[in-house]
Amino acid sequence: MSSPSPYLLAFGDSLTAGYGLAPEMAFPKQLERRLRERRPGASVQNAGVSGDTTASGRARLPRVLSSLRHCPDLAILELGANDFLRGFAPERTRDNLDWMLEEFGRARIPVLLAGMMAPPFLGGWAQRFNAIHPDLATKHRVPLYPFFLDGVVGDRGLTLADGIHPNARAIGIVADRILPHVEAALDGAERRAA
Repeated sequence: MSSPSPYLLAFGDSLTAGYGLAPEMAFPKQLERRLRERRPGASVQNAGVSGDTTASGRARLPRVLSSLRHCPDLAILELGANDFLRGFAPERTRDNLDWMLEEFGRARIPVLLAGMMAPPFLGGWAQRFNAIHPDLATKHRVPLYPFFLDGVVGDRGLTLADGIHPNARAIGIVADRILPHVEAALDGAERRAA
């Protein structure tokens, strides 16, 4: 069992930042509340920026890491949705995520990689995009949560008025579903450090 008071860094885009939501309803706070039921004192830092692509995330990651007062027990890396929405080449997305995983590795911060998926009707482009997160998780030997929006995407009742961003109830579902993976990643990181 990992530390009873783990410190996590949630690094991502609007899905992490909580676009359109009160801060306490954003993903980091909802996850933090769930973690504290089993690990009192757990904290999750919100390092999400709405609109971030993998390129902008890559550009700001060194600043975020250098500003940390403590080394996180785990980072959740959630990026790729805006690359998909803007139609960026999957190879570009892969290169940026690969670099960020290397950077987390250099900082000795364990990572849970949160995947993003494109719909199958996009054909070969979707196949190339959807292979990015699983391939990089294997390459860097980090755990993968296959699809950050699992159980949420496609349900209009779980989005804000823009029809794109998840509402607070949707983020609660995301937090519930990712929680076992977060706990497993924390326990695995502690075993490797022992």
